[in-house]
Amino acid sequence: MSDTDERHFESKADSGASKTYPQQAGAIRKGGHIVIKARPCKVVEVSTSKTGKHGHAKCHFVAIDIFNGKKLEDIVPSSHNCDVPHVDRQDYQLIDITDDGYVSLLTESGNTKDDLKLPTDDVLLGQIKTGFADGKDLILSVMSAMGEEQICAVKEIGGGK
Repeated sequence: MSDTDERHFESKADSGASKTYPQQAGAIRKGGHIVIKARPCKVVEVSTSKTGKHGHAKCHFVAIDIFNGKKLEDIVPSSHNCDVPHVDRQDYQLIDITDDGYVSLLTESGNTKDDLKLPTDDVLLGQIKTGFADGKDLILSVMSAMGEEQICAVKEIGGGK
């Protein structure tokens, strides 16, 4: 192979860790997380049936999608593995709200994060907009899982103006 031959490799994988990890269905509890129909969900109810004719106890999961609030259900043999999403929650200070519905946030390192839209939840949206209009210092909690991010909570810091 000569020095002029260059090889280029294309990969569809992104850098960093996997978006999910396996966990045995029987070990997933209420309040934990699970992936159902390729959506990250928070488990609100778990029931386990007894072993049947074919030898597997079954876990029935009722869960709520952490981003859109939809209720999803799944039944999995308790000895089988389920995907569990890596769920992260970060707090950022609100700097600005743009006219097109995006927020500008201050990270801990002092950089800005400008790629998040305002939440669709009317209560949360109202709290953010009125707090910002009143000149209050707001901290927004951002939930991220499986390549998605969304503002999930707001709190005021200090006394504001």
